[in-house]
Amino acid sequence: MRPRIRLGAEKLVELYRRLRPFLFCLDPETAHDWSIRALGLKNALSPARTCPSPAHLRQRLFGLDFPNPVGLAAGYDKHAQVVDAALGLGFGFVEVGTVTPAPQEGNPRPRVFRLTEDEAIINRYGFNSVGHATAIDNLGRRKVSRGILGINIGANKQSRDRIGDYVSSYECFAPFADYITVNISSPNTPDLRNLQSQMELRPLLSALAQARAGIASQGKAAPPLLLKIAPDLSQPDLEALVEVSVEKDVDGLIISNTTISRPALKSSHSDQTGGLSGRPLRSLSTTVLASAYRLSAGRLPLIGVGGISSGQEAYDKITAGASLVQLYTALIFHGPGLVRRLADELAAIIKAEGFANISEAVGTGAERY
Repeated sequence: MRPRIRLGAEKLVELYRRLRPFLFCLDPETAHDWSIRALGLKNALSPARTCPSPAHLRQRLFGLDFPNPVGLAAGYDKHAQVVDAALGLGFGFVEVGTVTPAPQEGNPRPRVFRLTEDEAIINRYGFNSVGHATAIDNLGRRKVSRGILGINIGANKQSRDRIGDYVSSYECFAPFADYITVNISSPNTPDLRNLQSQMELRPLLSALAQARAGIASQGKAAPPLLLKIAPDLSQPDLEALVEVSVEKDVDGLIISNTTISRPALKSSHSDQTGGLSGRPLRSLSTTVLASAYRLSAGRLPLIGVGGISSGQEAYDKITAGASLVQLYTALIFHGPGLVRRLADELAAIIKAEGFANISEAVGTGAERY
């Protein structure tokens, strides 16, 4: 067997710099698939193990010890194929999915559009998923379960019982996940976002609470439950969602998913339907994040997502109310070396601002938004 070729951070940055022009000539979904294959090669490309994170970036949330607050958002490793390789890039945690109970192809291609001038992506994947069985098979192939793994779950497009889909998904992935995220905010599955309403959210969370209790009653670990919400919620809807989440003992919120709004964009494809992610989402998602932080008054840890490509932007999310952050779209434009650079920049900012630990900075700027 050939030995693994391990690339240090500097070589990884240089490799992506050379490959990016070629990758950007490809259809975005094809380029994405190739990157998954490259990370998944057993005897060729593999990122080197990264250095331990500084102590002031470490936190304990949801009963989990996060080595640093920078996570990989759901949407990249949809089928749980490269969890450990992604962790090797320097992420403090990785979230896979969205996974649906039954396999489904999602929407027709093309369904992903690269907005290069805006450092943004529009996608209308529609929960393309290999389904529970294949995702579990992929997770079962992990030789060493190192690092924190989140699993993002969704309902099938044609499901007649969406609540049942989420319950079966939670029960199915509980043995594999450190936490589970309920995705009720994708704009690409018809009527899915209706589950964010108070009327539909309460029975969903009640059913999931019963599932968690059932697992715990068997002496097994019931993973923390998080909700991923949309940035397009009205203020009254956000207020109701936060209150129901607290009432039903949700462990945290991920803010936010992609947006159906269209701020001023420079690139072609800006008129495509689907969810917009990347730099243009930053302001909107941060504003919603700060509002949720004020509404929850510390009762719900928050994960900030949307438009993060530097340590300063990650710090802005932290001061707006996020305890952790996630990114994905920025990797497309800045490459895998971004992960370690961003964590290093964030560590330097936290130290320069005089905080002993990143947790002390959470929400300190929420009133500005």
